[in-house]
Formats: sequence, C-alpha cells, structure tokens
Amino acid sequence: MPTLAPSAPRSGSSAAPAPPPGDPGPGSGRAGPRRPAFRPDIEGLRAFAVLSVLAFHASVPALAGGFVGVDVFFVISGYLITGLLVREAVTTGRIRLGEFFARRARRLLPSAAVVLVAVAVAGAWLTVPLRRTGLENDVVAAALSVANWRFVQQRTDYLAAGQDESPLLHFWSLAVEEQFYLCWAPLLALLAVLAARAARRGRALRPAALALTALLTLGSFALSLGWTGDSVSLAYLGTPSRVWQFGTGALLALLPWHLLRGPRALRLLCGWAGAAALVWCVLRYDASTPYPGYAALVPTLATAAVILSGTPGRRPDEEAGYRAGAGVGRLLAMRAPGAVGRLSYTLYLWHWPVLVLAEARFGHLGWPARTALMVASVLPAAATARWVERPLRHSRTLFELPRRGLSLGLAAVLVPVVLALVVGTTTLHLLGPASPVDVKGLPPGAAAGPTLLARTGTPLTGGPVVPSPVQARQSFPPDGACEVAPPVTSSPPCLFGAADSAHRVVLLGDSHAGQWFSPLLSLAAKRGWALQELVKQGCPLPEIPVVNPQLGRTYHECDSWRADSLARLREGPKPELIVIGSLNRYTDDQRLLLRGWEKTLKPLRALGVPVVYIEDTPVPGTDVPACVSGHLTDPAACAFDARKARWPDPLARGAAAGTLPGVRTVEVNSVLCPAARPVCPAVLDRILLYRDDAHLTDAAAVVLAPRLERLLMGAGAPAAGGWTRLLHEEFDGPAGSRPAASRWSYDRGTCYPGCPAPQWGTGETETMTDSTDNVRLDGKGALEIVPTRREGRWYSGRIESRRSDFAPPPGGVLRIEASIALPDVTGPAAGGYWPAFWTLGAGLRDGYTGWPGIGELDVMESVNGRDAVFGTMHCGTLDGGPCKEPMGLSSPRQKCSGCRGAFHSYAVEVDTAPGAREVRWYLDGRVYHRVKASGMDAATWERAVTRGQFLILNVAMGGALPAADGAAPGPATEPGHPMRVAEVSVSARGPAGSSR
Repeated sequence: MPTLAPSAPRSGSSAAPAPPPGDPGPGSGRAGPRRPAFRPDIEGLRAFAVLSVLAFHASVPALAGGFVGVDVFFVISGYLITGLLVREAVTTGRIRLGEFFARRARRLLPSAAVVLVAVAVAGAWLTVPLRRTGLENDVVAAALSVANWRFVQQRTDYLAAGQDESPLLHFWSLAVEEQFYLCWAPLLALLAVLAARAARRGRALRPAALALTALLTLGSFALSLGWTGDSVSLAYLGTPSRVWQFGTGALLALLPWHLLRGPRALRLLCGWAGAAALVWCVLRYDASTPYPGYAALVPTLATAAVILSGTPGRRPDEEAGYRAGAGVGRLLAMRAPGAVGRLSYTLYLWHWPVLVLAEARFGHLGWPARTALMVASVLPAAATARWVERPLRHSRTLFELPRRGLSLGLAAVLVPVVLALVVGTTTLHLLGPASPVDVKGLPPGAAAGPTLLARTGTPLTGGPVVPSPVQARQSFPPDGACEVAPPVTSSPPCLFGAADSAHRVVLLGDSHAGQWFSPLLSLAAKRGWALQELVKQGCPLPEIPVVNPQLGRTYHECDSWRADSLARLREGPKPELIVIGSLNRYTDDQRLLLRGWEKTLKPLRALGVPVVYIEDTPVPGTDVPACVSGHLTDPAACAFDARKARWPDPLARGAAAGTLPGVRTVEVNSVLCPAARPVCPAVLDRILLYRDDAHLTDAAAVVLAPRLERLLMGAGAPAAGGWTRLLHEEFDGPAGSRPAASRWSYDRGTCYPGCPAPQWGTGETETMTDSTDNVRLDGKGALEIVPTRREGRWYSGRIESRRSDFAPPPGGVLRIEASIALPDVTGPAAGGYWPAFWTLGAGLRDGYTGWPGIGELDVMESVNGRDAVFGTMHCGTLDGGPCKEPMGLSSPRQKCSGCRGAFHSYAVEVDTAPGAREVRWYLDGRVYHRVKASGMDAATWERAVTRGQFLILNVAMGGALPAADGAAPGPATEPGHPMRVAEVSVSARGPAGSSR
C-alpha cells in the first residue's frame, strides 16, 4: 500500500560506523606499514555520527536528519582504510591481503556474531512465528554481509510493503562496508604489484591509485544521482551508489594535503565550516529530502573538511590540526567524545535491535521511551566491547597467524547462520505448508445478509484459519504480471476468461481494485465475457499527485499509465461494464481527491457504459497474517481500530447521493467491518481476510464473490451484458434436507417410466433413489449426490430440473454452468464411479424416446476417479451419423488434478449468433472444446440445441463408459464419496446489440 510520506531515508535507514582499521598488535615481529599517528578527532567524529544515528532512530524532535551519520562513517572508512593500505604498499612493496582481512575479521565479525545470535534467540521469543521466519532470513543475510541487497529487494517490492521493520535493518551499512573492503583492498594490492618495479614505489602507486579512485568516485556519484531519481531504496542501500563516499575519504588519504601551506585561520575555518554543515544537515534534513543524490554532497564534503582540518603538517614536530587551540578537532578530541567513539561500533550494533524487539513486544513507543532504549543499549554495547571486541582485537594468539583470524571470522559467520537456519526451519514446521490454498474448496459465501459465509443451519466454527498465515502472505489474485509494478507505464494486453468474446468487463484501478480480480473473473466467465485487467500498483485512479515509496519520488509513471489506460478504453472495443477501485487514502484532502476523481471519471462517462465503483475496504495498518500467526487460537486479538481503518470516501458518498451521474457504487464493508462495531476483525468465519496490512487475501475475495456479483448485477452488470438469468440454484438449506422440490425432481429406479432403455441405456448398475442417503444438502451450501452400497447392491441419486425449456433466444446464447467438486476418490476405490452434469432435449419427456436426435450436452463427465474431465455433444442418429454416435462429438480429456474434492467451474454455451453457431465447453473459464453447426446438417443442429433442454445431475456406478476406461464397480470400490454441487445457473442473452 502506498504511503503519503516519501520514502527517502526511512526510519530504519541508518549509518554503519566505520571502525578503525585493525592495527598490527603488540609484539608482532612483522615488518609492516608505519603506523599512523592516532587521530582522537576522528574518534570524536565517530561519536558525532553514532549519536546522530541514535537520535534519528529515537525520533528525537528536530533531529530528523541524523541519518547523515552514514555518510560520516563511510568517508572515515575510505580515508583510514585507504591510508593504511597505501602506506603498507609504499613501505613493503606489497599488501598482505590475508593479514588485512584477518584484522577486519577479528575486529568486526565476532561482535556482529554476538548481536546476530542474540537477535536470533530473542526473535524466537519476542516475535510472532510468521515474522520470525523473515527475521531468521535477515540473520543469514546479515552474517553473509549481503543484508543491503536483501533490504533493497524488500523495499523495491510493492508486494512486500506493510511488513514490520527488521531488527537487523541497520546491518545494511555494514554489508556495504564489507563489500567495499572485499573489492578495494584487492584492487590496491594489484596496483601495488604493478608498481613494485618502479624506482620509487610511492610516486608510482599514488598517481595510479589516485586516478582509479577519482574515476570510481565520479562514476559512483553519477550512478547515485541516477538511482536517486529512479529508485531511492536502491540508491540509499546499494553498494555502487555509496562507493563515491568511500572514494571521497580515499582521495583525502591519497592527495598530499599535508604539503599544502596556508594560514592557520583557513584550516580552522575549514574544520568549523565542516562541523557546522554536519549539524545543519542533522537539523534540516528529514524524510522528504531526496537522498542520497546531491543532498549527500553536504555531509560527505563536510566530513572531509573536518578530517582535513586535523591533518598533521609536513614536519613531525608540526602541530596537528586537532591540537589547534580554537580548532574543531580540539573539541572532538576531548575525553567524552573519545569514549563514545571507542564504543561506536558495538553501540551501533546493539541500539536498533534493542529498539525494534522492544516495540515488537510492547507496541510502538514515543520518542522519550525510544531515547531511553537508546541509552539502555549502552549496556550490552559496553559488555560486548569489554569481553569480545577488545580481547580478540589485541589477542597475540590470533595475531601471530592470519589464518587464525580468518578462521575466527569464518566461525563468526557460520554460528549465526546455522542458528538462524535451525530456528527458521522449526518455525516453518510450526506454521505448516506454504502451498497455495485451494480457493475452489472454500465454503460458499453469502450473497446477502450480515454474514460472510452462506448460513445453512450451523455456523462454520472450530478448526484452523483459512488460508493459514503463511498461505495468506502469498494469497494474491491469480492475474500473473497484469498488476504492473511502479516503473511500468503501460499494462500488457491482459484478457482472461472468454478472451475471444466480443463482450468484456474491465477492472480498472490500483491494487485495491486488483484484489477483486477473482470475483470479476467468475462473473465474466458466467456470462461468457472476457475480463480485461488494467491495474497498477500504488497508482491512484483519481488524477492526483503522489510520491511512490518504492521509487522515492513523484510517481510520474502513474500519470503515464493512467492516461494510457484511459486511451486504450477510448480507442478499443466498447466494454459492457467498467469496475473501478482505488485506495482512498492517498491524500486526506477530500476536495483534492474528489477533483481528481472527476478528471478520471469524465473520459469514463464518455464511453457510455456502466461504471461501478467498489468502495475501498478497511485498511488494518498492521501486518495481519503476522499477528494471526501469533494468535492462532484467538485471532480476535488481531482485530484493529475501525475508526482508523475506514476513511471517508467522497466518491462513494457522491455516488450514493446521486451527485456523480453515470457512476454506481457498491460495498462489502458492512460485512468486513460493520459500522456499529469499534473494531474490524482480521478473521471472519475462519477466513483470514488480509494478506498484509492493507489488501484482502484472494481467498477472502473468492468467498465474497457471490455477494459482489449480486451487488454488481443490481448496479448495472446484467443490463450491460444482456443476460437474463433463467435458473440460479445455490443449494442453501439445513444439512440432510432435500433440494427445492419446486425446481428439481428425482429420477428413480433403473430407467425412465416404461423402461424404453433399461439400465438408463448405458448399462449402469445402480438403482436411483430419492433417499437423503443418496441426495441431500450438506448444510454448507452444497448438494451432495452419494453412491451407497447395501447388501451388495449399488444405490445413487439422479435429479433433473423441472424446467425443460432452456434454449438460446434466436440469434443469441444459452449458458449452462455449475460449480462442482468431483468425488474425492481414485485408484481401485473409484472403480465404476461416473459423476456427470448434463442436459437432454425436452422432447425426451414426451414418452422418453427420440435419443440422440433430441440432443444431449454432457457439460462435464469423469470416470473411475481419473484426474481428467471431458465434454460431449450427442445428436443426429444412432450408429454413426453427423455426431458419430454412440460415442458423440467428445472433447479430449482435460487434465484436472484438483477437480477431485475441490470446486471447479464447468460450463457449456450454445451460441446461435450468425457467424458463430457453435457449442463451447469451458473449464474454469477456459474454452477447451467446440462443436460447429457447420459440421452437421441444419435440421440436426436445430433439433439438438434450439428446442429446449433440461438439466441432470447424477453419479452413476458402472456402465459402458467406465468399462471402456477399464474399470467397473467391484469389491475394492468404496461407497460414500459424494459429488458436491455448490451452484447451478442457466442464463440467456439475445443477439449482440439487443440490450443496448
């Protein structure tokens, strides 16, 4: 969900302290570089940087620019590391990379490992299970020094928005620094080797290093400017866009600044101006500052100025800048800043986890409490420095052989990685499988009334939530890449359902419109329409300016996409219905929002088609699946404040008041969050409603589909498509009751009256009954037809629609559809099972003769528990003829591994429109079989499809078709596996244009 505030530096964006390079240690006995004079002013500069970061993270008023500490640390690192490596190269003719990385490993990694282990363990205790899995992944990324790229991926992914901040977010800057070390030290080592043959190594190495540094610095700065304009998260967290700040420090170390002579006042002015600029950045920068970009030049150059002002003179006895009586270095070199500077690394490591884990336990805290936590983090920081960092840093045993330091570093990486993997794996086992939930197996939703699910006697209670929290995280609409990402300016040609249909419904808006994809696809499929989706992430449909948090700037791509989408609707085929939706909180300026809507609605009204707005759903503002994962036995604990979740909606108000002609509005909020309640539920009837902090799960949208369809029909959908509903049966009723006698009748025995065709003409072995043992409602909105066996004899159920006049209007279309879950049985236990949904011509009821000429449409058949279904048309004459009887014009078998036990949509359309004249079979909205009228004589076609038909639902046992498939009812066949039918509908539409 987009936010109102730009996402330049976010509250988790922080600076990683650049620890001083590891020194050779006492008693090394090795020839090494001349150790530089200790710079207490740089220690104080570290103190300023880390305190700025802590103040920023504590949300201290007026210190919102404290994130510039990152620039200070990076410049210091570049300066000190480059100086150390170049001095070693000049002094010894080479750079010992093993010793360098051993020093870095023992200096940095053990302390970091302590924090990572503590976070992994504390996270398992303080965080909810779903959040814990992400945290353990963060531990692995941080230990491997790639945390910045993990967070880049998360922050540039719109679909990952709404999740809580990581306790290890601050490790991004440590990862940037480690990646810099891994590349920079070998580069300088290579230059040292190339310059080793020169007479004066320093004169050969420094110019080459200077040229390389200048080139990388300029290139990185240019990249930083480009990324700041395109993706602020990538610019802020990415290593390439930060190299120029290390390069600025490296240039300080490589250029002979100490040879420059000038008035002491100039040096003093340089230092104080740099310090003033840093303070100004902390006070004036905030989350709205485009960063890093040009804005990062100020703290970067200011840090360089402070370091330069303290650079010692040419002669050893010349006074260092930081000792000057009035210089800023004197202030920075004082005891208090030095003490904080020495603690800066471990203090930085601890402060953010302490804050985030505390808020995970106690909720969001104000700045005084956050400041207190910053102060409290000094305790673990001091303990880590005292008992981990300093002993290992100065250990003679570790220093004697570089491989010991490297081994220590490797162990410091592996320990938290292994621990995180163990905790994460255990948590995943606790959460259960992450496989997608089968939305076809969801209970039926209520089309009306105050409840989410259809009430059929007993409420749905007990059992786990559906989808599970881990499934909810991935419960997206199945629209592929059609919900386009922020950088994209034009939607692909996204047509679903009957894509070749001349009729279509359009879904238009942002991701809050996109969450209704599944219900709209169902509605379109039932009408034989195509569904066109024009949806863009985080892009308001009303024409208003916004800042995109993933791009970190004004969302120009949204304006381009909106204009392109409206132009496509204006220039393309005229839709039957346009359904629009959008988050209603891009701005709290209601007048601005309504003006923006008017600009968008004007071209939509000009199309002359119904426009229906789905009122925005409640926005929890908190990670709902994560909360529910921690309250599986009491999901009511995850309810959220209704006042904050439901914002005023000026478009809904205007449409309801009739002030927005051409726009109708519908809403489902009266079920999701009734106005009389102070809180909105996260779970209703065991259905987990939200996949994040703002969007419905696709499972919830599917359950809401019947309600939304009814509302859309009332708001203009039926008239738009010209469909007239002839039959709609949802099989609501108490468990064990019969289907409505006014609409359904039973077939009994083994044939029609007079037995014109014994064993129903197909050799079936069952006897059909009207017993509720065989035909009954399940109390959950579905009809069950159940084969049973008593004393070796099979019994089952077969019902027919009382109406037998279902026919397409002249030149129009008849659509017959059912939502069916096939018997959940396979293998030998399914031998002889033959579930079917089909039609017979009305003429058969006049003495039950005349087959196959009177026509038969097998909408769905399946035999012997196979993972396949097929459709067939019977017509003409027996033994051959135009329909190749008795086999008929059958489709290839359609693979459908999920059809057993889960509801799928099966439909047939009889299209008599000139130029079409065909019968089409659909599986879940996809056409898989066609029979053209041109394949038979006109009389055969007319008699088979235009003279009225009635519907049949049954489960046969045995017969010619199962036998041809190689199975028959036997001792291994299991009785009692029902075919379940959730819905049956018959609709008709006149010739194209007749409804306009």
